[in-house]
Amino acid sequence: MQRSVPHRPASRQAPPAPIAARIILLRDDVLVLDKPAGLPVHGGPRGGGSLEDWLEPLRMGKRHLPQPAHRLDTDTAGCLVLGRTKPALAALGRIFAEGLARKTYWAVVRGGPAEDEGVIDAPLLKTSSAARGWRMQVDPAGQKATTLWHVMGRGHGTAWLELTPLTGRTHQLRVHCAAAGFPILGDPAYGGNEPGGLHLLARAIALPLDPPLAAQAPVPPHMRQALAGLGLRD
Repeated sequence: MQRSVPHRPASRQAPPAPIAARIILLRDDVLVLDKPAGLPVHGGPRGGGSLEDWLEPLRMGKRHLPQPAHRLDTDTAGCLVLGRTKPALAALGRIFAEGLARKTYWAVVRGGPAEDEGVIDAPLLKTSSAARGWRMQVDPAGQKATTLWHVMGRGHGTAWLELTPLTGRTHQLRVHCAAAGFPILGDPAYGGNEPGGLHLLARAIALPLDPPLAAQAPVPPHMRQALAGLGLRD
């Protein structure tokens, strides 16, 4: 006979300072975290740290652990939304599934488009091989993928883009920028193999919750110099 284990109320203490400093927005139902570049959202088969290690400290009195409501690449920094209750997670799941989340990204790219704004509409397909592993590529047989882009600054052979994905495909922004001829700096998988880390930031997110949610992430250290050279002012 299986013995039941009594529920122990979670600690309401604030999480450790390094994690607490990453909380951009905290509500009873939802929190928005500034995920650092290099931190996977989910643990992998090879082990190592992930956001899953942060969930218990981020419980802060709730019965259930907070859970991420969407994906964010390991090397992408910025806004990550977590639901703190089951009803919130259900609402967030609907919002993301129906494409109602307004996501804004900043990227530093090599070269840059000739125009000041435009649309990349290119379907994406996941492929894999023994030599290269899995990756995404533009393919007519893939899923519809659309990205709006706007140039925020130019210089030094690079450009600062504001990117708005209208769909949520894996690696969408990275593949779209590379396919358009301006890969994101620090992205060896898709042609931007400069040192210094992936220059892609999930800058802001807006969600039609009740009440509505809007949050903005700071520029991570590894992107500050490049963006300053392209016109960013603190």
